[in-house]
Amino acid sequence: MRAETRPPLKTTEEGMARLDAWGLKPEQLPRHVAIIMDGNGRWAQHRGFPRIVGHRRGIQSVRAVVEEGCRLGLEQLTLYCLSVENWKRPPRELRFLMRLLRHFLSVERAELMDQNVQLRMIGRREGLPDEVLAEFDRTAAATAGNTGMTLRLAVNYGGRTEIADAAKRLAEDVRDGKVDPSRVDEALFAGYLDTAGASDPDLLIRTAGEMRISNFLLWQISYTELWVTPTLWPDFRGADLLQACTDYAARERKFGGLPASALAAGTPAG
Repeated sequence: MRAETRPPLKTTEEGMARLDAWGLKPEQLPRHVAIIMDGNGRWAQHRGFPRIVGHRRGIQSVRAVVEEGCRLGLEQLTLYCLSVENWKRPPRELRFLMRLLRHFLSVERAELMDQNVQLRMIGRREGLPDEVLAEFDRTAAATAGNTGMTLRLAVNYGGRTEIADAAKRLAEDVRDGKVDPSRVDEALFAGYLDTAGASDPDLLIRTAGEMRISNFLLWQISYTELWVTPTLWPDFRGADLLQACTDYAARERKFGGLPASALAAGTPAG
């Protein structure tokens, strides 16, 4: 189900050359890519560095993937930055992550404007430092009128938390007489999620080889294609995104039905 109605974004001339090199066409690309950015700590530890060095290096991967997404004409890119469970990490690492996020939002603002990227955030604002929220709000306001790719950062986010919060808001509206309970269906409920108005991800990428979802976009990825790579996030670049898109293009999405080839051949259901 596609919630957004804007026309598909165009692939740049450089993006077309890159697609040609990979044997891809723009219409084969996913329109919404979500990424679980895993492996920053391991990348640093393997090199004898503190974990925070891996987080700093991971920003380069964020920049590279955003640039590649813009070249390819991706409509949406959702990055898992900080989960509600990540608050269990050492305080020093968390303070560094907050400073790094604030720095990214400030320093990359001009680049996001140049790339025509619109920035949004999903997750609970409660618990995040005021200075981080202020920087995010400034960047979101500055990019609100941009018409290119939507970059969505999941910060202080958890899939179960999102669903529970949405259920609470819906229950309050039912209680207040704003919503008739008989009208509640999947589409209405989705409008109460942090991602209201966005299409579901077509492709979910996880780096560092872990085979789990980690409480990310649990409602939205019901029929999302999954792609896992052993590459640690600080080493992930545009070529890795293109590899994931190439594998995605080779799959036949059925959404619970039968492949088009089976339907054409008259294969019975079952």
